[in-house]
Amino acid sequence: MERIVYDRMAQYDTKHWWYRARRDILADYLSRYAGLPKDARILEIGCGTGHNLPMLARFGQVDAIEIDETARGLASERLGKAVGSAPLPELEGVEAEYDLVAVLDVIEHIDDDVAGLSAIAARLRPGGKILITVPAHQWMWSAHDVVNHHKRRYSKATLTDALARAGLKWRKLRWFNSLLFPAAVAARMAGKLRGKDDSDDSPPPGPVNAIFEAVFRLERHLLGRAPMPPGLSIIVLAERA
Repeated sequence: MERIVYDRMAQYDTKHWWYRARRDILADYLSRYAGLPKDARILEIGCGTGHNLPMLARFGQVDAIEIDETARGLASERLGKAVGSAPLPELEGVEAEYDLVAVLDVIEHIDDDVAGLSAIAARLRPGGKILITVPAHQWMWSAHDVVNHHKRRYSKATLTDALARAGLKWRKLRWFNSLLFPAAVAARMAGKLRGKDDSDDSPPPGPVNAIFEAVFRLERHLLGRAPMPPGLSIIVLAERA
């Protein structure tokens, strides 16, 4: 990712509606479906500034990896210990000792996503899970994807194909960030028509930010329990087949 992406993440990850609501959605999803043991061993790969680490720590002992040096420093402060720097798919020095590996909007950055998923699977304990989120819909490609150095956006079909080729099975594969999807599509299409396809992901004005957060957070009650219409992202729990 370009430097500005990390800088904005550090500036907004406690304020932006997307970060704040998504953490609550992910926590509920894990509570209901992951079946983690007490005091699970957890690894987040591509943790960025570490904004998800306190949420993941509710479920056990957390380690983390981040390849950007500045973001890694911030994440280490939040975690209270050093964050590693082993990149995917090598994960050199990372042992097979985790009950959960979280890769949250990460595998779309990897040239060979199947190799990355296979490497993650090799670090799981028996019965371990991988929590995966990815951006959806290749036709939604925009400047945001460019500055984030995405290699692809996913459909359910392309994601399940990558999982299968990596020797993984999956459950609770769902669209999410669905309630705001129509507004996001309209905004992106309008920007392209005006020739203003930019990558600015700073939060909207306070009242709008609060509304978006409240609407997105509603999905914590729906995800996995009810069919969701297409959304901006896909979430899935995977494990070794």
